[in-house]
Amino acid sequence: QGIVLVAINPYEQLPIYEQDVIYAYSGQNMGDMDPHIFAVAEEAYKQMARDEKNQSIIVSGESGAGKTVSAKYAMRFFATVGGSASETNIEAKVLASSPIMEAIGNAKTTRNDNSSRFGKYIQIGFDKRYHIIGANMRTYLLEKSRVVFQAEDERNYHIFYQLCASSSLPEFKDLGLSKCWHLPMLRW
Repeated sequence: QGIVLVAINPYEQLPIYEQDVIYAYSGQNMGDMDPHIFAVAEEAYKQMARDEKNQSIIVSGESGAGKTVSAKYAMRFFATVGGSASETNIEAKVLASSPIMEAIGNAKTTRNDNSSRFGKYIQIGFDKRYHIIGANMRTYLLEKSRVVFQAEDERNYHIFYQLCASSSLPEFKDLGLSKCWHLPMLRW
């Protein structure tokens, strides 16, 4: 039993996730301010500190709904209130920790050019003063069906196209990629 926040991806940067907004939500009680990912993060952070028990935030939604961005904002909140934002930039380290996994696990869908096709479990560790000391990201539920099936106007996992584009490089010679199809590459 917990709090539910329904958020909508505006598909553009808005000034509602800035540092001053983090500080505005920090220390507030749930319901004192407008619904926001920072309010949910603050409540989890407070309960972790008060009860000394692990907390979870589940971010769910359809492809392109902004799940990864919402998780990034929650991590930014924890890094800021946990005194780690300037020291370690934990948000950037966690999200950049596995570019190979993104290549293997992301694909183009009709709603999102770089859609994660797997679930992520991000575990953030805190010390006794509630400062972030590390993080771990695990992936699960990779959509294997996309390896053998591709819907119209969608692409399989990026790694397939990256390997095809690199097939002429000497280090890929022994992989037998010489007969790759010439397909357009994804532009980031």
